[in-house]
Amino acid sequence: MMRGTAVFLFFNLTILHFSFAQSAIDHWESLVNAENTWQYFVGTSEPSVDWKTVNFDASSWNRGQGGFGYADNDDMTIISTTISVYIRIKFTITDLTQIESAMLLADYDDGFVAYLNGKEFARSGVSGAPPAYNTTAYIDHEAGLYRGVYPEQFQIDKNTLSDYLVTGENVLAVQVHNRAISSSDLSSNFFLVAGLNVSQTHYQPVPVWFKEPVTFDYFNLPIIKINTNGQGIPDEPKIMAEMGVIDNGPDSLNHIDDPFNDYTGHIGIELRGSSSQMFHKKQYAVELWTTDGRDTTASVLGLPPEEDWILNGPYSDKSLLRNVLAYKLSAEQGWYAPRTRFCELFINDVYKGVYFVTEKIKRDKYRVNINKLRPDENTGDNLTGGYIIKIDKFTGASNGNGWESPYGNPVNNPPFYTYFQYHYPDETAITTQQANYIKNYVTAFEGALKSSAFKDSNKGYRKYINVESFIDYALVQEITRNVDAYRLSTFLYKDKDSKLYIGPVWDFNLGFGNADYCDAANTSGWAWDLDITCGTRLPFWWRRFMEDPNYVLQFKSRWAELRQGPFSNAVIMNYIDSTVLILDEPQQRNFAKWPILDKYIWPNNYVGGSYENEIIYLKNWIRDRLAWMDAKIEAMVVITGIEDNAYHPGNITVFPNPGNGRFSIIFKAMPSSDINVRLFNTQGKMIVDRNYTPAAEITIVSNEKLKSGLYLLKISGGTGINYQEKIIVY
Repeated sequence: MMRGTAVFLFFNLTILHFSFAQSAIDHWESLVNAENTWQYFVGTSEPSVDWKTVNFDASSWNRGQGGFGYADNDDMTIISTTISVYIRIKFTITDLTQIESAMLLADYDDGFVAYLNGKEFARSGVSGAPPAYNTTAYIDHEAGLYRGVYPEQFQIDKNTLSDYLVTGENVLAVQVHNRAISSSDLSSNFFLVAGLNVSQTHYQPVPVWFKEPVTFDYFNLPIIKINTNGQGIPDEPKIMAEMGVIDNGPDSLNHIDDPFNDYTGHIGIELRGSSSQMFHKKQYAVELWTTDGRDTTASVLGLPPEEDWILNGPYSDKSLLRNVLAYKLSAEQGWYAPRTRFCELFINDVYKGVYFVTEKIKRDKYRVNINKLRPDENTGDNLTGGYIIKIDKFTGASNGNGWESPYGNPVNNPPFYTYFQYHYPDETAITTQQANYIKNYVTAFEGALKSSAFKDSNKGYRKYINVESFIDYALVQEITRNVDAYRLSTFLYKDKDSKLYIGPVWDFNLGFGNADYCDAANTSGWAWDLDITCGTRLPFWWRRFMEDPNYVLQFKSRWAELRQGPFSNAVIMNYIDSTVLILDEPQQRNFAKWPILDKYIWPNNYVGGSYENEIIYLKNWIRDRLAWMDAKIEAMVVITGIEDNAYHPGNITVFPNPGNGRFSIIFKAMPSSDINVRLFNTQGKMIVDRNYTPAAEITIVSNEKLKSGLYLLKISGGTGINYQEKIIVY
């Protein structure tokens, strides 16, 4: 990946147009197929400047059947290892007026520039005007046809055909560039197809896998249009572009030529993601910029104003909604989770499919709302917050600066030691004092959790963390059985004078049964046990928590509470159904652009062949997962004696339990002095705190109606009475 001081040059890329009305097209034919005979030149030096024009004399070039490359078994002509290869082919058009639209279908590895009669009309993944023969592609792009994946489309509409094509002889020329000379493969399969307005056959049949472009005039989702002014979008650094958003409201349709009425202005844009960069449908990171490239803040699609945004385009997640659903589940628990809005995206007037705008995780009053930690805040209370740290790949961190935990997970051999990265302040801004403070705080938490006194509320892990946030975080990870849970995309934050919280949640495209490795699609089994069953490398925390009866009690109670509300089958299924209804037409356009519903896209566990089947699979998987969790959590045993010094004298009985919130305490032996009765919910709130004079039976009624769930009863006083019991309210 290109980083640091890389420079991306401007070049004259004519804007391509997506066809919105093609009623004049009778049928499609191929002007050029990849398997035709082309002339080619392996890029060991710079070719003549006119190599891409019709009149260039290519008699000294080699001839062969396309494509040209090596490895992957998708090349008809094998060439030597190279950074680049130049290919060209002549074709004749009998009558240009009979062609309504033309489209390049590009299947390549890793970047290319395509020309018609010497004019550039399509490009991806390589910079230069034109790129030199030894220029490497700036992205890793895997060819798709040999894997059953539809190639990328670059379209020319009726209005601009005459800019590139003529009646008579034409030439298609393409230069293909590799990511590195050490790259294991190179691919170059290109097809030029045309939509004809006559029924006669003039050219070649289209490939058997060819699908006609979708026609549409309006959108029920907002439209985002980005114009890069001829620049390719790199991995890093961001380039300046222009963005406009059309959103006429929930009850109105949006048209491609409507004026921008949401956001309009300059942006910085770059590719984002790690493994997702191999997909044809890319993810983008966007910053809102002023005309001179400074950050600026604005609302986008009604979301709270900020400068940093993500354009997430679901690809391997063919439901299109796994991330959105997981973020909603977390938000319904009461925590901040990235907000989202679905949209349809065009870049340089080329349709890119269904995306959702979402918030980048960062410190902000509308996002992770913690104290802004200044470089001069290095002592006292100021030093205690705020911080965001993460457990993740090093993608996006310049050096992966942070620290390694001294406490390993012994399940792994050798033991795995979690690596924490500084997210805010990041590794370039955090001071030595601040870095040491948050490192020491997290290390103290881990040390307390490892210790023999870890269950003690004063000496153990509860001294350092907000337990409720860890329980809620775990429940979302477990509902999704996210194969990346706890080990990647894991954020933690600490505010000033506050304990450590975990969250916000992030990245669930491999959750909800969408991964075919590590048994992740199985609806049974805890995600926190994947280090045992699959060898994934997780922090040791999660099973250790479950050794604490108080944590288990709280875990069970929270699950029971959520299952009565936002985690109920009805609520989750209703949300999916309502979202699918909104996505009905957009998903049709998306999968016409990216026809992958019947294709395996890594790491799909299920290939449904239709959007409807993908949704059925998702819903059935969730139902089965919830049922498994219900049974397992119900069966969890809370060890009597919630704290180390608690016991249950045999002379006390509490009944009815379970009950409706009114219960009685019977003493077989009369207490010798007053007793204190306290009742707590699992968040630690005291519901009852009363003193009673000795009596054989005491009836307890709360002043407030108790919600269904688990409670903790504590009785003390009398003659050394120290009694604790869990109370279940139905």
